[in-house]
This record gives sequence, C-alpha cells and structure tokens, in this order.
Amino acid sequence: MKAVEITAKDLRPEDFIKEKVKDISQAVGQGLAINALSGGVDSSAVTMLGHKALGDRLKTYFINNGIMRQGEPEEIVSIFKRLGVPVEVIDAQDNFFSALKGVTDPEKKREAITQTFYKDVFAELVKKSGAKYLLQGTILTDVDETVAGIKRQHNVFMQLGIDPQAAFGYKIIEPLVELRKDGVRKVAAALGMPEKIYNRMPFPGPALAARVIGEATPERIKVARLATMIVEEELSASRAFQYMAILHQDRVTGMRDGKRDFGLQIEIRSWDSTDARKAQPTRLPYEILDKLASRIVGEVPGVVSVTYNITQKPPSTIEAV
Repeated sequence: MKAVEITAKDLRPEDFIKEKVKDISQAVGQGLAINALSGGVDSSAVTMLGHKALGDRLKTYFINNGIMRQGEPEEIVSIFKRLGVPVEVIDAQDNFFSALKGVTDPEKKREAITQTFYKDVFAELVKKSGAKYLLQGTILTDVDETVAGIKRQHNVFMQLGIDPQAAFGYKIIEPLVELRKDGVRKVAAALGMPEKIYNRMPFPGPALAARVIGEATPERIKVARLATMIVEEELSASRAFQYMAILHQDRVTGMRDGKRDFGLQIEIRSWDSTDARKAQPTRLPYEILDKLASRIVGEVPGVVSVTYNITQKPPSTIEAV
C-alpha cells in the first residue's frame, strides 16, 4: 500500500515525533530492535526516534562497508555519543568488496550491496542480538524511484512485494516513509539534532559505490573518496542541495611531464533542489570549477580529466549510478 505523503508544509514535527515514537514502541513491544546509522539525516532521524521509543532496547550499529567517505565512521560515532546514543561499529569491508568483485552493472551492484547488508551482515547481527525488528530511514522518494523503475533503492522491499520477514528473518519498521527529504530535516531538527546532521547533504545508500561507474574495487573507491573530499571542501559554502565526485569507467588521454598519460576521469555534479524529485545544476563560478579541477588532477593520483555535469533532473538523475 502506497504511503500517503505528508508534505513539509503540512508537517507538524512535534506531533509527528509523538506519533512515531508511539508506533515504534507498540510495534516492538518489550522486544529488541536494531538499526543501521550511516550519519545521513534519514538514518539519524530514525535513530533518535527509536532511541526515544525504546531506549537501550534499540541497538544501533554503524556498518563500516569500506565505501564511505573519509573519516565518516569516527565522526558519526562521536556525534551520537554526545547525543547519548551508543553506536557499535561493525567492520564488514571484506563482505562488501567480496560481493562487489567483478560487478559492473549499476542495478546488480546495488543488489549486491542490498543482499550483503540485509542478508549477510544484518542477519548475523539479528541472530546475535535476538532482535525481531529493523528500523530504517526509507523515505517516500526512495519508494517512488524504485517502484517507477528509475533506480532500485537498497532500502525498499515491502513496496515491491518483498516480505523482509520471509527474506531476511526480521520485520522492518519505516517511520519516515510518508516524508520527503525536506520533511525529514524538520523532524531531525525538532529531535534536537545538531545542524550539521539535520542539514547534512544527502548521501546514497550504496555510498561511494554509487559514485564509481564500473567495478567498485578498493583502489577505485579510494580515488572516488579522495576526489569527494576535495569537492566537499571546496563546495561546502555553496549552499547547494548536493554535490559529488564521480569516477568514470573509461580512461582518457592526458599529458604529464610532456608525455602521454592514459588516465582517469572525474565528473563533478552539484545540484540545487528541495526534495530531490527535480534538480538544476548549480551555476558555479568558473573560478571554483577551475580550482576543483586543479586540486583533483594535482592531488588524486591518476586523474587527468575533470568535467562538470550541466544536465537538469529529469532527464538526468542526481546520482550517476
């Protein structure tokens, strides 16, 4: 059954929080629930809702899948420790890179990450903890894009007729599925989260694997991670909705020290949007683009070309993969 949208305009965050805390508490009863915290606003809001509803009967994990941004596990665990929420880091890098080995098709890559996350890593955590429920931050845009066949989001199941209990051995609770990103930000702010969380830029569930076209090997992820760090440093003051660096699959001809260098190509994308359904490329000053290109080719080994995407969504999408 399709969720009925609550628009950011109509949303009353305090009432929404009370209702969802009650729903979570009733669903879980006296049992245990688990959730995965990525640090994005969706998973962060769900973590705080679950914490308010269940206290220490919610076990929160940060899954270190090897495809996150620079220093992300340490930063997120530190923020939530200050909020009074203990987070356990699970090192699952080998699991994910094994599942991604040799996979180049975008949908198969997403499916490999989905199956590894839910059937491998989380199934084991469920078994160890005895939890019967998983809280996750699915939002309405995730559902819309998946059901429409635009892009398979890793966290959409019931809307596709997949029973998580039968497939993975636990039930999934989705407190945010009536909201889009702008509504989730209002809820996160009302939950008392710091601005660096509730205004945090969206980041895809498949993480940097969604920013690598072709096979997501540890080496290629490292290139995307370094380029991402530069893009986020340089565009942090731009007020754009989302910005990213994408590693292309094909190599291109370049020159270094007067010799041919058959190297890597990074595409930069920056978007202005409200809810991610439509987006316009940010009109970045040429001086910023020039600095981005100079830093990336100078600081990221092997890169000889940097491009900027200027196609709006639709027909483009925010992520490349």
